[in-house]
Amino acid sequence: MILANSWKDYEILECGDGMKKERWGDIVLVRPDPQVIWPRKTPDWGQFDAYYQRSAKGGGSWDYRKALPESWIIRYRDRRFKIRPTNFKHTGLFPEQAVNWDWFGEKISNQKKQIKVLNLFGYTGGATIAAAAAGAEVCHVDAAKGMVAWCRENAALSNLSEAPIRYIVDDCVKFVEREIRRGTKYQGIIMDPPSYGRGSKGEVWQFERDLYGLLQKCTKIFDTKGLFFLVNAYTTGVSPTVVGNLLRESMSGFDGKVSSGEVGLPISRTANTLPCGLYARWES
Repeated sequence: MILANSWKDYEILECGDGMKKERWGDIVLVRPDPQVIWPRKTPDWGQFDAYYQRSAKGGGSWDYRKALPESWIIRYRDRRFKIRPTNFKHTGLFPEQAVNWDWFGEKISNQKKQIKVLNLFGYTGGATIAAAAAGAEVCHVDAAKGMVAWCRENAALSNLSEAPIRYIVDDCVKFVEREIRRGTKYQGIIMDPPSYGRGSKGEVWQFERDLYGLLQKCTKIFDTKGLFFLVNAYTTGVSPTVVGNLLRESMSGFDGKVSSGEVGLPISRTANTLPCGLYARWES
């Protein structure tokens, strides 16, 4: 497991009984996490600012203990991100991905010339901001217009408004197919495909069915002198080895190596870590 353990503005304070208590800057949230199947050691959650209550009908809502701003800012290194609790329990950022940001950020910054990076299923742009801050030209693609707009906000907060970032609202598979026809090449590719999703025109995505096909298409726009290819996944029941195998098979025509494993976050004041999905990395 690789750990995102360099945060100052974020930490997991406690976990138990299917929930995790987190500090996002100065604000403490308690929300569900399916990986937390061990019991809570304390009788209650103590002080917190908001608690996500699941609904028996699906979804849920936030129970606020005090008035909170609609959104606030946290920092990771020299980057800033807008945090906003959503109706689906998320906050607009996956802090465990910082360990991947550092990995590919170092690769990008060590290059003597600017490289092109494609970020598929880019969400609110954590990886896009990290790549742009390291000096890359980035193409950010997501089917949700609101997520792409959120990425723009994060870029502005990180003083990257003028950075060479393309913001694309589109189905990721369709976009890659057009890039193949255009003959575009990227030296870095990042993707965070969902378990299930719909494109901007209703296209259906299923992780187990569609991932390998997308990886195959991406190899057609990957530069023969490319630096890295990163796949993140949160799909339940899929192992890192499986995703690593898919990436290895897809990149068999390129000279490099593949590694895979879990991504995690430390839990403060304990020896435990919280698993937060998986990764597969190809690097030259």
